[in-house]
Amino acid sequence: MYQLRVSDWFSAGHQLKGYKGKCEAVHGHNFKVEVTVSGSKLDKTGLMLDFKALKKGLAEVLAKLDHTLLNKVPPFNKKNPSAENIAQYVYERLSKKLPAKVRLVEVCVWESEQAGASYQP
Repeated sequence: MYQLRVSDWFSAGHQLKGYKGKCEAVHGHNFKVEVTVSGSKLDKTGLMLDFKALKKGLAEVLAKLDHTLLNKVPPFNKKNPSAENIAQYVYERLSKKLPAKVRLVEVCVWESEQAGASYQP
């Protein structure tokens, strides 16, 4: 089994409703998003998936979040835009963009260099 990882960034504001702390106020992050995919077959050039294609798919998903107030972007207008929920959001959208031979294994969303959350179905 082979695994590939890529990362990208987006900037956005959010607030965690019901948090009972400083994060309940609107604040922002430069979110780092790392994704890991796996597959068992390589093409004739020795690639499971071109990094360029994986980066493009991730960038398309993140473009809908970049420079927004996440609480106004569906589905975060109904559920908190926590790092955990953002990771699931990215997973659900990016997995649809991948070839059938490639499986999305994990999405990790970092709010800072010290704090991140991952989603694996």
